[in-house]
Amino acid sequence: MEDTIKILIYIHAFFGGIGLITGIASIIVKKGSVLHKRMGKLFSIGMISSSVISIPISWMPNHENLFLFLIGLFTIYLVLAGNRALTYKTKVKPDRIDKMISGCMLLFSLIMIIIGIYGVFNNTSFSILYLFFGGFGLFLSIKDFLFYNNFSRPKHSWLISHLGKMIGALIASITAFIVAGLGIGNLIAWTVPTILGTVYIVYWKRKMKRKTVTKN
Repeated sequence: MEDTIKILIYIHAFFGGIGLITGIASIIVKKGSVLHKRMGKLFSIGMISSSVISIPISWMPNHENLFLFLIGLFTIYLVLAGNRALTYKTKVKPDRIDKMISGCMLLFSLIMIIIGIYGVFNNTSFSILYLFFGGFGLFLSIKDFLFYNNFSRPKHSWLISHLGKMIGALIASITAFIVAGLGIGNLIAWTVPTILGTVYIVYWKRKMKRKTVTKN
């Protein structure tokens, strides 16, 4: 059994590495270019594959890790929602798949928050991280539903949504590399990539809005 788990971990790390490299590359190259789209597809494949494999690993003997399981689901949500955002450019309204993806994330976020609150009162490990990522997931999923309820196609809204989700997935990849690859598992290692990624997302949102205002 342990040999099987090791093989799965290696495969998980391999696809995670692909996601990390192609994710960084997709940021560096010109947005909307052929190379950017190819890197984006490889990034999506790498992150989805790595996250899907992490889910059974997190339930295997001597490797049980509820936090890894929930973060795997979180990453899958980010990649799926980020790619679905590209369809908002031509959609008249969101469909059931969009709402189902966001609804699942809303549920998993609430679970993380509940676990985090329980952990705070019982001094268990990772309680702050459950609250941090649970709150982040709750914020994103609520924003999704607010967008669905007031669905429109203002210029760049689909691009902003796509960028935010895909950068979020890249943040997960970088965090995994720091924690699992480099063996740095403190609170700073878990949270700094998210903080820096959020700053980057805010920067691009403001840039897109300035472009829209200038053109109008």
